[in-house]
Amino acid sequence: QVQLVESGGGLVQAGGSLRLSCAASGRTFSSYTMAWFRQAPGKEREFSAAIHWSGSNTYYADSVKGRFTISRDNTKNTMYLQMNSLKPEDTAVYYCATRREAWTGITTLTPQYEYWGQGTQVTVSS
Repeated sequence: QVQLVESGGGLVQAGGSLRLSCAASGRTFSSYTMAWFRQAPGKEREFSAAIHWSGSNTYYADSVKGRFTISRDNTKNTMYLQMNSLKPEDTAVYYCATRREAWTGITTLTPQYEYWGQGTQVTVSS
């Protein structure tokens, strides 16, 4: 059974940093493209960043480009999201997700991700 567990969320002042982690189990982690999504109160879940299963390519939403960095350590079955220069509008529950099929590339489409973590809250105060 695939499990994704996020950690690292919290309360931070604007301009600060946080690093989220997503620990995966239940499948061959290195075979699957993964992503971070976020959902703010009253809004739909939106794509933030994705990393190719090989680790060779990444893709970011315009809203986080230049501030967030996605990475993965296939030896630890863990994905990360380093978030710098945080803004109040980054406040959301952050979810990690893995694609449905192995050896597939990056996509921003929510339905293409099959397994999701429970989410971790990030709150940025002004």
